[in-house]
Parts: sequence; structure tokens; C-alpha cells
Amino acid sequence: MSFVAHLEAAIDGTRIPARTIQTTHEGRPLWVRYDLETISRSVSRSDLESRPPSLWRYRELLPVDDDDAIVTLGEGMSPLIPCPHLGEHVGLDRLFIKDESQLPTGSFKARGLCMAVSMAKQFGIRRLAIPTAGNAGGAMAAYAARAGIESFVFMPADTPLINRVEASLFGAKVFLVNGLITDCGAVVRDGAERMGWFDFSTLKEPYRIEGKKTMGLELAEQLGWRLPDAIFYPTGGGTGLIGMWKAFAELDAVGWLGRRERPRMYSCQADGCAPIVSAFDRNERFAEPPASPHTVASGLRVPKALGDFMILDAVRASGGRALAGRENRIREWMTIAASLEGVSLCPETAICLDALATEVAAGRMQRDEEVVVFNTGAAQKYPETMIEPTARIDHQNVDWDLIASAS
Repeated sequence: MSFVAHLEAAIDGTRIPARTIQTTHEGRPLWVRYDLETISRSVSRSDLESRPPSLWRYRELLPVDDDDAIVTLGEGMSPLIPCPHLGEHVGLDRLFIKDESQLPTGSFKARGLCMAVSMAKQFGIRRLAIPTAGNAGGAMAAYAARAGIESFVFMPADTPLINRVEASLFGAKVFLVNGLITDCGAVVRDGAERMGWFDFSTLKEPYRIEGKKTMGLELAEQLGWRLPDAIFYPTGGGTGLIGMWKAFAELDAVGWLGRRERPRMYSCQADGCAPIVSAFDRNERFAEPPASPHTVASGLRVPKALGDFMILDAVRASGGRALAGRENRIREWMTIAASLEGVSLCPETAICLDALATEVAAGRMQRDEEVVVFNTGAAQKYPETMIEPTARIDHQNVDWDLIASAS
């Protein structure tokens, strides 16, 4: 049973019936709203202890009505990893990484797409199409395959190779587009009537947020039903940040939070594609796309986010900031995190570390604050961002001086 009460337009609050196929309202996203009062009477935090450690443990706060519609690959819970060495490097005593790279298909996209595909199955949708700059295509393809639903994936031609072959491996029809993710989105939109597919673009349906919000639900549970001082989150389409902020409000409403203060939310983008940062700095609610967006962190190469105002609303309400990390520091931060903590960090999260280090150095982040950085994908999916080892030896004539000099 689902406790969904209705859908609500994020732009103006218009109520829309639940349990009907919906996309957007006046071109903007929808919220899923729950009967939180009834949930608070129906389930307690302790009830979760006997449930499997997956995102589906939060069943009452999720939209799927029919258990038979649930499409799962065993997603969640992702580990919350203390990082004392990396913390010391940036100047923090309590730094954690929530490592989403350990989810199915190697990224946080599994959360949103398992929920969206489950709802598509519940509604009887038989064909899906998605524009993607990286991990979302592979995740949708995997869950669509699991559900027996046909999938089409449209990617910019320079999307990382791993993402391209991954989506194809899962049986999707994959097409490379000579443009940006927004151009891929136009292809999906223009083909909807002719091809009969449902548009799975970010925030074009209301349920990916519900999957992504489980990051916030898990984080609260892992910290003993409290929240950290600050969250640094890599932001392309921003669904995860939006979803977590929604999760915190729902946890508060059902009485599960031991400490009611919510974290400052930091939306992190690469300086080569930072429309949310520009809008934040100009104190505007809607973002304008940059003239020539570029970054090797493909998940951040989103020039126009449909939920831009939702991201900015959450950041400002939290007392956080939108920050641009430096493109030329991505490889360095990936290497630092991996070598100090053994965490396989994606380039999008490397941007977060650069932004975090800048905040600490500027005195805007105190050393004793508890900070969580979300690692949204595995480094192995971005071989083009890594530096190949260059030292070579002859096994028949080993140069021990060379080996010793490396220690």
C-alpha cells in the first residue's frame, strides 16, 4: 500500500491526482505528496530494523502501490565512510563520504531509475526514452531490462565510452547525438508522438526524485536519526539535492528526526558549466544556460536544469551556497581521495572536494563541523580522467633503484 495523497506542481502548488500518468505542469516538475500524518501513526523508526538493508525499507515514504511492480537489483544502503586522512588534508575533523558508487550500475542513478521504472511498470508503460550525459542511461537500461520494458538512450557523442557501452550491454537502443544533453532531450521530446515512448528526462516524471530522496533517508538513519552540519553534492540536473531536501522535511513531519536542524546544502558545479552557481550569485531563482558549457565531469555538463528553481530554493532555505569547483583540479582530487582513503571517486565528486577545500580555506567552514560529501559514481567509469602508470621494468633485469626511488 502507498500513502501517496496527491501530486503537486512545484512551480505554483496546483494539485494533480495521484495514480495517473503525469509528466510536468506548465513545463515544470511535480512533487509527490504523502499523507504524512497517517504514516507517522503507521510505522516507526524501530520498524525498519527488521527490514532488508535496501532503499525499499522506507516503503511507506515511496510511491509504488503494487509490490509486484517493484523493479530491483538490490539497491542501497550505500556506506557512509569516515575519511579522517582526507579530512585532515582539507582541514576538517569530521568528514564523511557517502559512497553511491557501490550501487547497481556503479552510481547514484540506480536510486532514481529503479523508482521511475517501477512506476512505469505499475502504469503499464512499455517503451522508455532518456537523454543522458552519462550514468543515467545505463541505469535506466538495466532496470528497463529487468522490467521487460523497451528502452532508448540518447547521448552526446562525447559521452564517456563506459557509459555508452554499458547502456548498449543492457539491451537499450543507444544513439550518439552531435550536441549537448539538451539537444538529446529535444530528440526525445520530438520523437514522443511518433515513437510512442515515455520521456524519462530528468524531472519530466515525478518519481525519480522519490528514489533519490532515499539518500537523505539513509543518511539520517546512518547518523542515528540526526543530520550533518553540511552536505556537498555534485549538481547537474539536481534531482538528488532536491530529493534529499524533501526527505528531510518528510522525516521531520513524521517525527523521526532526533535533532530538527537541517544541514546546509552546497550545490557544486564545475567552473566550465555552472548555471546554478551563476544564478545563486545573481540572487535569481531561475538559471540561464552558459554560452559554451564544458567539463570532463560529464554528469555536471547540464546547461539547463528543469528543476533549477527547486535546487536554488533548497540551497537558500538551508543557508548553504552554490559553488564552482575548478576543472583543472579534478584529476588531482580524484587521486588525493583514492590514495588517502581508498575511495573510488568520480570526477563530479572531485569538484565537490575542490569547492569544500576552498570553503574551509576561506573560513566559511569550521574545522569541527560534520560534513558529508556524496560520491555519486565510481572512478572506474571515467578512464579518460585517470593517469596511466608510466614506470616500466624489465622482469629479467629489474631496476631496483627505480623501484626504491618510488617509495
